Amino acid sequence: METTNSIGTYLIEKLYQNGAHHVFGVPGDFVLGFNKLLEDSQIEFINTCDEQGAGFAADAYARLKGLGAVCITYSVGGLKIANTTAQAFAEKSPVVVISGSPGTNERIKNPLLHHKIRNFDTQYNIFKELTVASTVLDNPKTAFEEIDRVLAAAKRYKRPVYIEIPRDMVNKPGNIDYSLDLQPQVSNPEALAEVLREAANKINAAKQPVILAGVEMHRFGLQEELLKLVEKTNIPIAETLLGKSTISEMHPNYIGIYEGAMGNKFTREYVESSDCLIMLGTFLSDVNLGIFTANLEPKYSIYVTSEKTSVGFHSYDEVYLKDFVLGSLKANIHPRELNVPNDFKPPRDFSVISGKPITIARLFECLNSFLSKDTIVIADVGDALFAGSELFVYDKTRFLSPAYYASLGFAVPASIGAQFANSSVRPLVLVGDGAFQMTGMELSTIVRYGLNPIVIVLNNGGYGTERPILDGAFNDILLWKYSRIPEVLGAGLGFDIQTEDELETALLQSQTHSESFCILDIHLDPEDTSPALKRLSRALGERVQN
Repeated sequence: METTNSIGTYLIEKLYQNGAHHVFGVPGDFVLGFNKLLEDSQIEFINTCDEQGAGFAADAYARLKGLGAVCITYSVGGLKIANTTAQAFAEKSPVVVISGSPGTNERIKNPLLHHKIRNFDTQYNIFKELTVASTVLDNPKTAFEEIDRVLAAAKRYKRPVYIEIPRDMVNKPGNIDYSLDLQPQVSNPEALAEVLREAANKINAAKQPVILAGVEMHRFGLQEELLKLVEKTNIPIAETLLGKSTISEMHPNYIGIYEGAMGNKFTREYVESSDCLIMLGTFLSDVNLGIFTANLEPKYSIYVTSEKTSVGFHSYDEVYLKDFVLGSLKANIHPRELNVPNDFKPPRDFSVISGKPITIARLFECLNSFLSKDTIVIADVGDALFAGSELFVYDKTRFLSPAYYASLGFAVPASIGAQFANSSVRPLVLVGDGAFQMTGMELSTIVRYGLNPIVIVLNNGGYGTERPILDGAFNDILLWKYSRIPEVLGAGLGFDIQTEDELETALLQSQTHSESFCILDIHLDPEDTSPALKRLSRALGERVQN
């Protein structure tokens, strides 16, 4: 058997080659050998406070870099990231889950080892349901081939994968004498040509075409091509909530976020009255469609994702998103005059009313004037997301959120992954107090690694998204003094904010304080919610009551 480096070293080399230059995780005895290899490699291991924080950080890193990785120990670590892996699967984020496990020589006669659940393959079976490809590297003859196969699946399908390494396999040499057919995914040329012809004819015949861009434009790195298509055709463009920031939202063709009844009235009416809706990489999920309050006619649509392509009621097999977008740049689509009566304009300067208590609406007006080209907005679930959707973002992929899977606790640890993925941006983290209490102490990790997000805590005393649906004491949480967390961590600046002038002062000081994090405790009336959240809560409440 021809051999090269060890199984663990080969995995590390392949991760690095595919752009994962940081791995997030928490050590444990079944993965310590691999942790040591990481420490001695080009990859930096980022040790978070908790595994869930590592999972969210890896997810955000993957959204920006094209591949992320989280490394944890068996069961007690692995099952903590089942939730973050589920989110990565639902929202198409290519995260590599690496788990240590008991050695193959420890499993003889099925002993009751610590961290074991039911069988030694219980964790593996769970992650098979949460990933697009999975493997256990328990055979040196096939380990390298399995690593290549699984990583290729993550890159192709933009979904998480699972790699388990028994601890006695980490330093075993592997076999390089194998052949793995990793052909790129290519559209059927005849089907592609036909769908491009039909789509071009439909667009050219339309009076009011509009592009609705979704999350896959981010995941497949098609933002530049999308911008070229917009500028070649001069077609207006809207985004879904999950696809927000596919292009600069200052672009003259940009007409806002489309989210059914939850969204801006102008954007909704323009999209729903279109006689040619070009949906590119868009998930037709309940949140994207305003809890299915959208009114979109299939006969007027061109719908292209990585999994499905259709024009009106005609479906096309073996036509893929990237090929369609690139083909559209060459297709005979006539440019048109941009004639959109768009009142959806970039923010004006914010004028403070001294002493006035801060509200959700005024908070986000102020934040809009505060954003810059170097800001990436990371929004947690709730009004952090729904009010945050109305922020104007300056560049592509400058807004991250779990807008489909909707797991609380994403934003603070996601800022870690985002800043390691792109050190030139400064995260503005929008997080409710309930979500902050789940994962907010990853600020400790932020201090340890010298990161500097600005964290906005929407402090309304509990789960504000749920109160309008069905209220009770179960929606209340303990009031923390969030502005004093820097005293615990020995770093950072904290601000306790009740009024508009206090907010303005805090934001100005946060801009200049770049050596560590800033946390702004924004006190809000529990009854104060954004219009979008009111509309969403009303729709969800009807479901709960019925």
